[in-house]
Amino acid sequence: MNSFLPGLYIVSTPIGNLEDITLRALNVLKNSDKILCEDTRRSIKLLNYYGIKKKLIPNHKFNEKKIAESIIQLIESGEKVSIISDAGTPTFSDPGLVLIKECIKRKIKIFPIPGVSAATTAMSVSGFNDQYFFYGFLPKKATAVEKEINAVKDYNFNIVFFIPAIKINFYIKLFKKFFNNRQIFVGREMTKIHETFYRENLEKFKGFKESLKGELTVVLSKKMNNFSQGNVFDEKKLRKDIKEYLKRYSLKDVVKLISEKNNLSKKKVYNICLNVKKK
Repeated sequence: MNSFLPGLYIVSTPIGNLEDITLRALNVLKNSDKILCEDTRRSIKLLNYYGIKKKLIPNHKFNEKKIAESIIQLIESGEKVSIISDAGTPTFSDPGLVLIKECIKRKIKIFPIPGVSAATTAMSVSGFNDQYFFYGFLPKKATAVEKEINAVKDYNFNIVFFIPAIKINFYIKLFKKFFNNRQIFVGREMTKIHETFYRENLEKFKGFKESLKGELTVVLSKKMNNFSQGNVFDEKKLRKDIKEYLKRYSLKDVVKLISEKNNLSKKKVYNICLNVKKK
C-alpha cells in the first residue's frame, strides 16, 4: 500500500458477523505497526479470522489518557497506528476521542476508515425515516437518566440509544414516562445468527420477560402523525380526551393543547373538536 502514511487510522470493525468488514480496513490493519483495541481477547478473534498478526495495545476508558502520549510518540517516530473498538466505529460510545483530540492538537494525520455502525445498521431496518439523533449510552442512575431524557424528549427526530441488555426494562419504563406518541425499535444480536428485531408502539411495549445479554440498539421514532400511522393512532381515546377538555377549556385552547400533545395539525384537531361538539 504505497499511500500508507504514518498517522492514526480510525478503523471500523464488524458489530457481530466477522465478514462485515471492508477490504480497505483489512489492508490498513495488515499494514499497521500497532493496533489499539478495547479488549485484546475480542480483537484477536477478528485478526486471527483474517490471518493478521500485529501487536495489540489495550486502549479503554480506564487507560486511554495514560497511554495517549506514548502512542503520539510512536506516530511521530513514523509508525502507523490503527485504533479499533470491540464492535463498530471507534469513538461512537467507545474509546478513541482522547487520542484523536491530541492528534488534532499536535497536527498529526488522522485517517477515517469507514464501515459498520450499530446506529446506522438499526436505522436502516427500523422502518423510520432517515433523520435521527444519536445519543448512545444513557447514565446508569434513574435521576441522571431522567435529566438526560428530559433534555431530548421534545426532539422531533428518531433517537438512537445503546442499552445494556440486562437493564433494558429499566430504561423502557423511563422512556414511557417521558416520550409520548412514539414507536420503539429494538435490535438484538444484529448481524449474528440469532438476530432479532422488535417493533412496537412504545406505550404498548411490555419489555422482556427473559434476561438478555450483551447490548441492544434501541431507536425511538420521531413523534408520529396519528392520522398517517394507523397502528399508533387511537381515535377513540383522542375523542374522549377532547370531550373532557371541552368541559373545562375553550375550543381554541383545546385545539392548541391536543395538537401539541399529539403532534397533529390544528386544522385536523379543530375538525375533530367540531365533530365531538355536534355529538
